[in-house]
Amino acid sequence: MGDRRVHAARRVRRAALAGLLGGGLVLGTAGCGGTDEAPDRGAGEGPSSATASTGSPSSGSPSSGTPSSGTPSSPPAGSPATEAGGSASASAGGAGVVIRTGGSAYGRMLFDGRRQAIYLFDREGGTRPRCYGECAEAWPPVLADGSPQARDGVRAELLGTVERRDGSVQVTYGGHPLYYYAHEGPGQVLCHDIVEYGGTWLVVTPRGEAAPA
Repeated sequence: MGDRRVHAARRVRRAALAGLLGGGLVLGTAGCGGTDEAPDRGAGEGPSSATASTGSPSSGSPSSGTPSSGTPSSPPAGSPATEAGGSASASAGGAGVVIRTGGSAYGRMLFDGRRQAIYLFDREGGTRPRCYGECAEAWPPVLADGSPQARDGVRAELLGTVERRDGSVQVTYGGHPLYYYAHEGPGQVLCHDIVEYGGTWLVVTPRGEAAPA
């Protein structure tokens, strides 16, 4: 009788383990840095025209906000990856995307009007975007959708735009094309100082510079 109970318990444990493995249990967490390959060969070689302002940077005013931790395995609702056209937050009535500052673990940084974190790509030495194809799927550009609106400590003179190869218009700040990370939700800042697609992704300070790594 005792032997039967031991064998039955072992069978239950084996079945439970098989169920976990068969159900796709992943040990570890998904990260932002999926590849260090450069974006699209020749990306950024096509024509683009920039209207970015490049005034001398200065500090912006603070705004509140709390970053979240952890990396979701799929795009959360409301993230840039779930927005039409890969761009989050266009204001109604033709006004452009709102760019504002907020607090984070890296100091004051740029967010859009829905508190979606904004990044720059240090592989881009100027206003010409170099993130296309798979890179732009993971890191969607911040599209202007009109004239970008400066709020809460953002310097309007540092805001600008640049035309991408597909004709869409991307927002720039301090001469840097701006991007979201596709797998973040509003208020999350998960991917600062991440190396991916041939460069490093960094959050942007109100001065128009990359935050310290």
